[in-house]
Amino acid sequence: MKRVFLTGASSGIGRAIAHALLARGDEVWGTSRNLERIPKMARCHPVRLDLTDRLSVEEGFNCALAEAGYFDVLINNAGAGHFGPAELLPIETIASQFQVLVFGQIQLMQLALHHMQARGDGLVINVTSLASRLPVPFMAAYNAAKAALASFTMSIQLELGNSRVHVVDLQPADIRTEFNQSVIKSTKADPRYDTNVARTWEIVERNMKSAPPPDLVAQHVLRLVSTVRPPPRITVGDSFQSKIAPLIFRFLPQRLRLWGLKRYYQI
Repeated sequence: MKRVFLTGASSGIGRAIAHALLARGDEVWGTSRNLERIPKMARCHPVRLDLTDRLSVEEGFNCALAEAGYFDVLINNAGAGHFGPAELLPIETIASQFQVLVFGQIQLMQLALHHMQARGDGLVINVTSLASRLPVPFMAAYNAAKAALASFTMSIQLELGNSRVHVVDLQPADIRTEFNQSVIKSTKADPRYDTNVARTWEIVERNMKSAPPPDLVAQHVLRLVSTVRPPPRITVGDSFQSKIAPLIFRFLPQRLRLWGLKRYYQI
């Protein structure tokens, strides 16, 4: 049985991960800003945590740690998105995306690593995104934040060396959840962008509807949690997005990468 601290446990990928862990007998401390949305199941402990509030992050983790005694696994999964032209993005919106997707999650990672290093064992899974490598148009702040967390994760992996504490960068491609319904869309209209914004959102919605379910990510998480030496990075999704596209793009010059993405999103 593993003791797991999981952010964003109330919906989507996080909820699927919580159900999968609980079903096999693990104990989960799941976070949300709204505790009523946390699954009401045996061995599931709701934790109120707001990633926009540093004090809430520290108090939420430390209170859960005091109750659990220790954590074998931290899963940084909670997320949020914004959709709109980068040129028109308010700095406050960009800062909010980085607080939720980078700073709050790094804070949790530091708290967990300090505890795990003292125990000499542990696993951190940072759920970033394939968008960190293949950015989605008009989601610049989200793309950049996910790339920042992926880069920070790799830096931690380098610094941990031969430690028995492992850190994994889990990069989902499109996964069929309600994420798009929670994405905040820009209210600023601009004729230079309006057509491409509409086309991109149509593709984003179409991809979401045909994407694999979040249970696919949950099954990969179960394997990571059970592995003695987990891989430093995995990509989860359909075969084209998670395997073929990243492989092709790895060897293309930037000009062709941009051309391919523009064609893909029809802009």
